[in-house]
Amino acid sequence: ISSRLFPPNSSWDAAYERELQTFQDIGDTGEIWFGEESMVRIIRWLEKHKVPLDSSVLDIGTGNGVLLVELAKSGYMNLTGIDYSPSAIQLSEKIREKEGMSNIKLKVEDFLAPSAELSGFDICIDKGTFDAISLDPRDAAGKRKLYVGSLGRVLKPEGFFLITSCNWTKEELLNEFREGFEILEELPTPKFCFGGRIGNSVTALVFQRK
Repeated sequence: ISSRLFPPNSSWDAAYERELQTFQDIGDTGEIWFGEESMVRIIRWLEKHKVPLDSSVLDIGTGNGVLLVELAKSGYMNLTGIDYSPSAIQLSEKIREKEGMSNIKLKVEDFLAPSAELSGFDICIDKGTFDAISLDPRDAAGKRKLYVGSLGRVLKPEGFFLITSCNWTKEELLNEFREGFEILEELPTPKFCFGGRIGNSVTALVFQRK
């Protein structure tokens, strides 16, 4: 996985500090880590499955919060974004204000140790946060287990978990989330050809909590 896409944990705050300054200077929202097609893919799935607009949605590692803004524009009303980086939350708050989206809640939270009030969500969405945790040189395997445990606590039984990853294959993600979750669907993602073999640079899956 490219370290250009995912800075080491120690530099996330610095990256969002730069984006916050850029937004304040010129109004640019900054990097969309997985591109617009990943946001469209998520919203289309929600619409296709007629997920009610008042469903509670948690964006895990919201970054600049642009996905939440797009969800709000699509009519979703109960939206929460968390990020462990205070600079990311500051940036997403400013973007929320610019867009006039008062129904988006934003919190500084470490998903590996979520607060008690972070619970009861109908839908959880992850675009690269699980990837970033997987790159942590300090006990990545242990942190992946903590992540799965946190997901089980914050997501309602039978709730949906949509994950987009450029670090894990479908089979690897099935193994990571085998405790407490079942696969519902693999979403189509762009394919590439290298050395005569066709593959996917991004994996997008929908799980349901058992």
